[in-house]
Amino acid sequence: MKKFIADPSFWALFPNSEIGILVMEDIKNEPRDNDPAFKKIKELLETANLEASKYLTDPVLSQNPVVSVWREAFTKFKTKKGARSSIEALLRRIDKGNAVGSINPLVDLYNAISLTYGLPCGMEDLQTIKGNLRLTLTTGGDDFLALGDTEPDPTLPGELCYLDDLGGVCRCWNWRDGQRTMLTENTKSAIAVIESVDPTRHSDLMEALNELSAWVEETGVATVTVNTIVNQNNPEIEVDHGKRE
Repeated sequence: MKKFIADPSFWALFPNSEIGILVMEDIKNEPRDNDPAFKKIKELLETANLEASKYLTDPVLSQNPVVSVWREAFTKFKTKKGARSSIEALLRRIDKGNAVGSINPLVDLYNAISLTYGLPCGMEDLQTIKGNLRLTLTTGGDDFLALGDTEPDPTLPGELCYLDDLGGVCRCWNWRDGQRTMLTENTKSAIAVIESVDPTRHSDLMEALNELSAWVEETGVATVTVNTIVNQNNPEIEVDHGKRE
């Protein structure tokens, strides 16, 4: 992967959006039950599950501000039926009393950040991404196999997706990740994205990005090499100058 690029088609829909980006190297993503650092990560996730209830002030999930802003955003591009933002999916679990459980260190960390700050957050394995990673409106037909699926489901025309040279990486902006680029215990380098469509939450986004960076390094899971914000005035970043293809 060379660059992360948010295309003009994205900014035409969401000119005031911001995307926090971390690039991480030297990753150690194997679960380590006897490691104090891994225990700390699980504790962070447990605390985040409890803190997330602060975003559920209205009994109707879709009426809570951190959810409704994404409901509105998802009306501006083509989506799969029933597609919802990742933060809505997490908060729906909290609302039903189903805590978000541990998967692996990096997934636990980004879920903890997402729950703590009420912002969509995700990560992809850099070594599986071919060419540039782009956030763009698609013409449709991009190859995609979602996590948990057994049959490919190509992108739709006019859908907002993360894409690379091989096809879809994440569908409907932050709805579903693909199997090809998911984090595994063998992941050695990764990119994290934290997304905001609400310009009043700039400080929250900055805090979330910096806290994720700090957690990653303090727990020894990875070394952060890029920590930045992508916006309309800064729509792309260099990731590794072409070291991976």
